[in-house]
Amino acid sequence: MAVNRFGRLLTLTTFGESHGPAIGGVLDGLPAGMPIDLNLVEECMNRRRPGKSPYASARNESDSIEWLSGMYNGFTLGSPLAFLIRNSDARSTDYQDLESVFRPSHADYTYSKKYGIRDHRGGGRSSARETAVRVAAGALLLPWLHQQGISILAYVDQIGLHRTPTLTFSPDQVYSSPVHCPEPETAKKMMQAIETAKSNGDSLGGTIRCQILGLPVGLGAPVYAKFHADMGSAMLSINAVRGLEWGEGFDMATRFGSETNDAFVPGESGIETLTNHSAGVQGGITNGMPVDFRLAFKPTSTIARPQKTVNQKGEPITMSATGRHDPCVVPRAVPVVEAMAALVVADHILAAKAYANLWKP
Repeated sequence: MAVNRFGRLLTLTTFGESHGPAIGGVLDGLPAGMPIDLNLVEECMNRRRPGKSPYASARNESDSIEWLSGMYNGFTLGSPLAFLIRNSDARSTDYQDLESVFRPSHADYTYSKKYGIRDHRGGGRSSARETAVRVAAGALLLPWLHQQGISILAYVDQIGLHRTPTLTFSPDQVYSSPVHCPEPETAKKMMQAIETAKSNGDSLGGTIRCQILGLPVGLGAPVYAKFHADMGSAMLSINAVRGLEWGEGFDMATRFGSETNDAFVPGESGIETLTNHSAGVQGGITNGMPVDFRLAFKPTSTIARPQKTVNQKGEPITMSATGRHDPCVVPRAVPVVEAMAALVVADHILAAKAYANLWKP
C-alpha cells in the first residue's frame, strides 16, 4: 500500500487504522514561521468528531491531538510536523462476525483481493476514521490562508430530497447547525429524513457545496497540475464521494457558448469577469473569481437492514450490520472538505511562490 501521501511541495502522509492504537500524520513542506492556532484546530476537529449528535456515529472519540514535532511557541519550525490521534473508543467485537464476510459496497472484497489480507475491524485503513488526520492538517493552515485574505466555507447543500436554497451564508450559520446546513427550515427536514432512515435501518446520501474566496490569479498550471483537477483529486479521495460538479457543471452541457462565456471587465482591483460560469478557474489556472463546487456523497454502506452478499469462500449469505455507524456521512464530512481544500490551496500557493522566486533576476 504505497500511496499514503498527498500533495506536491506541501505533503501530508497519514497512517493508522480505524481500530488500531492510533491514527496520525506528518505534514511536510511547511514554511518556518507560519502562525498556529490550536484552538481553531480543536474547533474543526469537534465539527467532524463522532458521538456528538443523533445524526452521527455513536463512537465517542475525543480526537485530542498529540503534537510530536514541527512547532514551537505558536509557530511552525519548517521541519516535518508530526502528530498522533489515539483511538480510545473502538469496539472491535462489533466486527467479529464480519471477518470472513464481504460487506456490500465496502472495500472488503477489493482490499482482500489486492493485498491478500485486510483488517476487518471498522474497515481498517479504508475507514473514514482516517479523515480526522486530514482535518487536523488542514486546520493548521487556516490562519496562514486567512492572513492572505483567503476563506474556505463548506456546508451541507442537500440530504436525500431536501436541498438548501442558494443563498449567502456565514460560517456561524453553518457550524451552529447539527447537520451543518445553514438554512434552519431545510435543516429540520434533513434531520427528520436522517432520523427516518436510521429508524428503518437505512442510510441517506447528499451533497456538500464548497466556496473559496480571495484566491489570487495564477494558481495551477496546465496540463497536469490544473487547479480544479488537483482539487478534484483531493475531494474524490474522501470516503463516499461519488461525484464533483465544478460551478454549473453538467448544466453547462445543455447551453450555448454565448450563455456560458465569462466576459472580462475592469474591476476594483484589476480585471475580473462579469459572470462566473467558470467558477474561478480558466485553463486550469485561478482567475481571481470565487471558486465554487459541489460534491455528491453516496449513502452510508453499513446499514442494519438485511443485505445479500457472500463470504470469503464465495458462498451466498444474508447479513445485517451491527455496531455504530453514521446514518448519513454528509454532515461530518463538511470539515473534511474544508481541510482538503485548504491543503490544495496551500500547496498551490507555495508552488506559485517557488516559481516566482525562481525567475527573479
